[in-house]
Amino acid sequence: MLLKSICNPDVVVCGPDVSALNAATLMRQHHVGALVVVDEPEGSRTPLGIITDRDIVVEVVAAGLDPARTAVNALLRKPVVIAHDGEQAEEVLERMRLHGVRRVPVVDGQERLTGIIALDDVLKLLARHTQLLADIIDREQSHEHRLRR
Repeated sequence: MLLKSICNPDVVVCGPDVSALNAATLMRQHHVGALVVVDEPEGSRTPLGIITDRDIVVEVVAAGLDPARTAVNALLRKPVVIAHDGEQAEEVLERMRLHGVRRVPVVDGQERLTGIIALDDVLKLLARHTQLLADIIDREQSHEHRLRR
């Protein structure tokens, strides 16, 4: 399955100079647990990385840093793990496993942000597919039972 068919196109972004406090405020306003940090939020939107609520808690708050003075750029993992919208989901899942990340920005051919894929989204998709398979088995068994009466 191609990423462009399953990724979430509604991505909340911020620039690299945004403070951890402002990033947390954005997460709260948009009810998300992560922001994609991009080079130009109003421009090309090339992903530089992802900042999560956990990053803010563990790397800023628990470390005693001032969230109002700590830029999200200082919290980004390097290298940034990205996916291309024409890739197969299986390839990206392997990359997520390899790098130990749960969320990956999705870009187009010009490296512009087009969406985000999260492990939670993939699990929901798998659950739907599993339910469809179970429904097929149930119908097949019901159909067979009716034919053999």
